[in-house]
Amino acid sequence: MPRRWLGDAVYFPECRQAYAKMLEGGWIDAVRRIHPEKGIYTYWNFSYWGGYDRSSGRRMDHLLVSPSLSDRLRSAGVDVDTRGWEKPSDRAPAWIKLY
Repeated sequence: MPRRWLGDAVYFPECRQAYAKMLEGGWIDAVRRIHPEKGIYTYWNFSYWGGYDRSSGRRMDHLLVSPSLSDRLRSAGVDVDTRGWEKPSDRAPAWIKLY
Protein backbone atom coordinates (compact mmCIF):
# COMPACT_ATOMS: atom_id res chain seq x y z
CA MET A 1 0.00 0.00 0.00
CA PRO A 2 1.36 3.44 -0.88
CA ARG A 3 2.28 5.48 2.19
CA ARG A 4 0.14 8.39 1.00
CA TRP A 5 -2.97 6.26 1.64
CA LEU A 6 -2.13 5.35 5.25
CA GLY A 7 -4.92 6.53 7.53
CA ASP A 8 -7.47 6.71 4.72
CA ALA A 9 -10.77 4.93 5.35
CA VAL A 10 -10.40 2.83 2.19
CA TYR A 11 -7.56 0.98 3.91
CA PHE A 12 -9.16 0.52 7.32
CA PRO A 13 -9.36 -3.22 7.96
CA GLU A 14 -13.01 -2.87 8.99
CA CYS A 15 -13.93 -1.30 5.64
CA ARG A 16 -12.03 -3.86 3.61
CA GLN A 17 -13.54 -6.73 5.61
CA ALA A 18 -17.08 -5.37 5.20
CA TYR A 19 -16.56 -5.05 1.45
CA ALA A 20 -15.12 -8.58 1.22
CA LYS A 21 -18.09 -9.91 3.20
CA MET A 22 -20.52 -8.32 0.73
CA LEU A 23 -18.70 -9.97 -2.18
CA GLU A 24 -18.69 -13.29 -0.33
CA GLY A 25 -22.45 -12.86 0.11
CA GLY A 26 -22.89 -12.79 -3.65
CA TRP A 27 -22.87 -9.08 -4.42
CA ILE A 28 -21.16 -8.32 -7.75
CA ASP A 29 -18.61 -5.57 -8.32
CA ALA A 30 -20.23 -4.37 -11.55
CA VAL A 31 -17.30 -2.40 -12.98
CA ARG A 32 -14.83 -5.20 -12.25
CA ARG A 33 -17.20 -7.77 -13.82
CA ILE A 34 -17.29 -5.80 -17.08
CA HIS A 35 -13.61 -4.76 -17.01
CA PRO A 36 -11.70 -7.53 -15.20
CA GLU A 37 -8.34 -6.72 -16.77
CA LYS A 38 -8.28 -2.93 -16.54
CA GLY A 39 -7.06 -0.58 -13.83
CA ILE A 40 -10.27 1.29 -13.05
CA TYR A 41 -10.06 4.49 -11.01
CA THR A 42 -12.67 6.94 -9.72
CA TYR A 43 -10.44 9.18 -7.56
CA TRP A 44 -7.18 11.05 -8.05
CA ASN A 45 -5.40 13.06 -5.38
CA PHE A 46 -4.65 16.53 -6.76
CA SER A 47 -1.92 17.19 -4.22
CA TYR A 48 0.14 14.12 -5.07
CA TRP A 49 2.83 14.86 -7.66
CA GLY A 50 1.02 17.84 -9.07
CA GLY A 51 -2.29 16.49 -10.21
CA TYR A 52 -4.04 14.05 -12.46
CA ASP A 53 -2.36 11.03 -13.99
CA ARG A 54 -4.74 8.50 -15.57
CA SER A 55 -2.53 5.62 -14.44
CA SER A 56 -2.27 6.45 -10.73
CA GLY A 57 -5.53 6.75 -8.91
CA ARG A 58 -7.82 4.74 -6.64
CA ARG A 59 -11.17 3.19 -7.22
CA MET A 60 -12.99 4.52 -4.20
CA ASP A 61 -16.48 4.30 -5.67
CA HIS A 62 -17.85 0.80 -6.11
CA LEU A 63 -21.16 -0.10 -7.67
CA LEU A 64 -22.34 -3.43 -6.32
CA VAL A 65 -25.17 -5.35 -7.92
CA SER A 66 -27.30 -7.77 -5.95
CA PRO A 67 -27.14 -11.41 -6.97
CA SER A 68 -30.73 -11.19 -8.24
CA LEU A 69 -29.74 -8.46 -10.73
CA SER A 70 -26.34 -9.76 -11.80
CA ASP A 71 -27.64 -11.36 -15.01
CA ARG A 72 -29.12 -7.98 -16.05
CA LEU A 73 -25.74 -6.19 -16.00
CA ARG A 74 -24.89 -5.04 -19.53
CA SER A 75 -22.16 -2.41 -19.20
CA ALA A 76 -20.27 -0.37 -16.63
CA GLY A 77 -17.53 2.21 -16.53
CA VAL A 78 -16.12 5.46 -15.24
CA ASP A 79 -16.42 8.76 -17.09
CA VAL A 80 -12.76 9.76 -16.73
CA ASP A 81 -13.14 12.44 -19.41
CA THR A 82 -14.75 14.66 -16.77
CA ARG A 83 -11.29 14.97 -15.21
CA GLY A 84 -10.26 17.05 -18.23
CA TRP A 85 -12.93 19.67 -17.56
CA GLU A 86 -12.00 23.07 -16.15
CA LYS A 87 -11.81 22.86 -12.32
CA PRO A 88 -12.71 19.16 -12.18
CA SER A 89 -13.58 17.17 -9.10
CA ASP A 90 -11.03 14.75 -7.66
CA ARG A 91 -13.51 11.99 -8.58
CA ALA A 92 -15.04 10.78 -11.80
CA PRO A 93 -18.56 9.34 -11.98
CA ALA A 94 -18.96 5.58 -12.11
CA TRP A 95 -21.99 4.12 -13.86
CA ILE A 96 -23.68 0.84 -14.75
CA LYS A 97 -26.32 -0.15 -17.27
CA LEU A 98 -28.87 -2.87 -16.55
CA TYR A 99 -31.46 -4.16 -18.94
